Amino acid sequence: MARSILAVVVAYVVMFILAFIAFATAFLALDPGIIFKPGIYEASITWIGIAFVIQFVIAIIGGFVCAAIANGGRTPFALAILAIVLGIGVALADMNKAKAKAGLVRNSDTPRLEAVQKAYWPVAVPFAFPFASAVGIVIGGKLRRRH
Repeated sequence: MARSILAVVVAYVVMFILAFIAFATAFLALDPGIIFKPGIYEASITWIGIAFVIQFVIAIIGGFVCAAIANGGRTPFALAILAIVLGIGVALADMNKAKAKAGLVRNSDTPRLEAVQKAYWPVAVPFAFPFASAVGIVIGGKLRRRH
């Protein structure tokens, strides 16, 4: 039991760190015209697609790490449930952020730090991320079981 709890915690921390690194790198590497819709801080379709790919790959890694530490079993499923529960909490907070930031106008010379602070997703997107992550986690857990 303790090993399963440790596996979930470590895998979640690994996912968090990888997500931070991947999103920061992608945000800095891409042009704001790719990341945002024109003139506003809402994420573009392209950025949403990139974010889903990043999130999904990180979730697969997280599921793999979780299964490796737990030495099999259904522990990745517990991580997937945790990702859904915490993700929905984040999505609810993002709804308020989207409402507050929706009327802001983005200039082409807006500094990156300011842009990231004002950025928001279309309302449905943050609710889809946890479920995409859960699927990736389960896939990663199954990949580990095969090896």
